Amino acid sequence: MNTPIISVIIPAFNEEKSIGKVVRDIPRDLVAHVIVVNNNSTDNTVQVASDAGAIVMDEPRKGYGWACLKGIEKSRELQTEIVVFLDGDYSDYPEEIIDVVRPILENDHDMVIGSRVLGKREKGSLTPQQVFGNWLATKLMRIFYGAKFSDLGPFRAIKADALEKLKMSDKTYGWTIEMQIKAAKHKMKFCEVPVKYRKRIGVSKVSGTVKGTILAGIKIIFAVFKYRF
Repeated sequence: MNTPIISVIIPAFNEEKSIGKVVRDIPRDLVAHVIVVNNNSTDNTVQVASDAGAIVMDEPRKGYGWACLKGIEKSRELQTEIVVFLDGDYSDYPEEIIDVVRPILENDHDMVIGSRVLGKREKGSLTPQQVFGNWLATKLMRIFYGAKFSDLGPFRAIKADALEKLKMSDKTYGWTIEMQIKAAKHKMKFCEVPVKYRKRIGVSKVSGTVKGTILAGIKIIFAVFKYRF
């Protein structure tokens, strides 16, 4: 069976110290295109990503969702069949992309979440507020949508046609939970696979600040009820 066209989308905001490592560790025998979306960086992210071999797009509107949407636009142009989302801080292990896409390739799943909760993670790689937020969000998704998830991990893969059906719209912190809730509502075939996780390079723009943590928490809880009806 021919391998479908796989594109990796990496939102990046001031990740010059890590983005090159992420791009170079992506298995290019499997992945056709690596799309780094520069989300208004003020450092050398663009040059480092380009030097590492990525296609670099610019999205000046700050927000994780904005960056993902820009990457999706490019993936359409490239006739992508499977989209993989990956963070640019080197906390994930890009070489595990094969494990994340395998359920799509072999079992025709629509979406696969790389679960940091089920996998081996370095001590301190997830903050206490992230652990609690994951627990609460996945608990609420199970109660209200019957969706069994253990994590809102950003490392994930989804069929391009399934992604189009979801009509993703969140521009900031609610992107990951929106995708999971909508996949459940559309009764898509999804699963989780364990992935390794390490301390990120640099400081998180979300969990690394009090403001980011609070806003992300509010957004995630709001999303649970927003898509209920």
